[in-house]
Amino acid sequence: MTTPVVAILAQGAMGAGVAARLTARGVSVLTNLDGRSAASAARAAAAGMRAVPFAGLAQADAFLSILPPDQAEATAATLAPVLAAAPKPPIYADCNAISPETMGRIAATLGSHGLRVVDAGIIGGPPREGYAGPVVYASGPDATALAALLAGRGIDLRVVEGPLGAASALKMSYAGITKGLVAIGSAMMLAATRAGAADALRAELAASQPALSAWFARMVPSMYDKAYRWAGEMQEIADFTHADAGASAIYNGAAAYYARLAEPGAAEEIAALRAFLDGGAPPRA
Repeated sequence: MTTPVVAILAQGAMGAGVAARLTARGVSVLTNLDGRSAASAARAAAAGMRAVPFAGLAQADAFLSILPPDQAEATAATLAPVLAAAPKPPIYADCNAISPETMGRIAATLGSHGLRVVDAGIIGGPPREGYAGPVVYASGPDATALAALLAGRGIDLRVVEGPLGAASALKMSYAGITKGLVAIGSAMMLAATRAGAADALRAELAASQPALSAWFARMVPSMYDKAYRWAGEMQEIADFTHADAGASAIYNGAAAYYARLAEPGAAEEIAALRAFLDGGAPPRA
């Protein structure tokens, strides 16, 4: 069996994690480090990724776009002519947390250059030792081809029946529940802290909602250094729910909330969340 070549942008925790899982199973993973930080370069090296010039990404059999959602469209537009110029252009799999509408625009851009496109959504955290996930859901006419290319390479890729956009719809719906709940829960933790009711709220959650309390203890801290990404994801979910003005307003609010927590000035609020979850004396937020 021919060893596949995969290209991945970018080299964040998820991109590097997927790359490490693939390289551990013999896949050659290409990336481009132009303009990237030293930290990104170090993650790429640790994952076994091979840096190539931008045009060199076209050597891959499949290109996986794993980026902050607000970069997905621009990246597709920039890469489309580069990949299309290859003798055998790679399958372009957009794995970002974007709405079906955004996926449709990306597919139109790529399709205008004759590229094969797969809609993909990643559910779960970055690959790591002892963790079988995440799950990558893929849809569209070429989803089966991508699944065959990556079969047995350590990626749990599941084809979703439906057109391009089906996988993104699943991702939006799932993230709308999980990350939306983190926004609601953490916002109320901060509100209770400001009102001097943090201890009482923490105790009541532990007594009457133990499963939810444990889930918040695990999930809220995972948001602190990802809030900037989650803000863009909430905006995509707001677009996904645009037919329901009330639902769209919820996620526009969550986007603004996460964007605020991503600012340096939110350090006091992050400290208040840590204190709430640690059961310590909460600072005034």
